[in-house]
Amino acid sequence: MVDNLLDTTEVRFVVLGTGDTEYEDFFRGLATRHPDKFRLELKFDSALSRQIYAGADMFLMPSKSEPCGLSQMIALRYGTIPIVRETGGLKDSITDCGDGKGNGFTFKTYNAQDMHWAINRAIDLYYNDKKKWGTLVTRALKCDNSWAKSADLYIEMYKEACS
Repeated sequence: MVDNLLDTTEVRFVVLGTGDTEYEDFFRGLATRHPDKFRLELKFDSALSRQIYAGADMFLMPSKSEPCGLSQMIALRYGTIPIVRETGGLKDSITDCGDGKGNGFTFKTYNAQDMHWAINRAIDLYYNDKKKWGTLVTRALKCDNSWAKSADLYIEMYKEACS
């Protein structure tokens, strides 16, 4: 699936971090097959991660499970549009922009076809409707995931429980 995207579109991928050997080997293979379109950095580097967030247009987070997730919220702060699987905190913080109100692209099931569909929708909007893409970026930048917002929600919930 990723090979097909790299072969047929103008996308570029950057992967930063470490993980299971199986996945590292998969990404090494992609980097070898697509040296001009796929960059792999198997390390922890917070400064580089901020540069990637700042320079990217989209952020792919296809987690199988995600209790909370900060990466998608960091991406929003940089105006980098998240593409996420609807699970846990990803579902709570990213809503699909298909309704004209969301802040990213989502897909429901944990499979390559659904992820590919979400990526293609993002690529299509990015290349074919710059005005809507700009509106989406603006919505992303305005997302409030602060503790102040969370505290206000807890206070409201507490007031409702006490009444």
